[in-house]
Amino acid sequence: MLGAATETSILDQAFGNTVVETYPDGSTAELWLARSGDYTALGRTGHPSSGHWRLSGGKVCLSQTHPWLPIGWCTPVPAATSWSAKAPSGQLVRVRLVMGVSTNPGPG
Repeated sequence: MLGAATETSILDQAFGNTVVETYPDGSTAELWLARSGDYTALGRTGHPSSGHWRLSGGKVCLSQTHPWLPIGWCTPVPAATSWSAKAPSGQLVRVRLVMGVSTNPGPG
């Protein structure tokens, strides 16, 4: 498990930048984390969403509030700016941190 200082320093890199997930079919989803604990996202089908994120036991956990979904999703805090992860759908995705904010849809 990562210590709180490590988790924070890694997440600091995400603020003001874009987290891009690339799916096996080449489609992408984008995520923007705010220091406030909120996030906005643009799904791979082009639908915006938003919610809250938190750190829990070395993982970043997302709870979608708009449109509301009754499930949460957690993934390990990455140790680099590019990594593999499982998407909420269960698919293996390639994730990378891209400098700057691309098409942030704002609050969902």
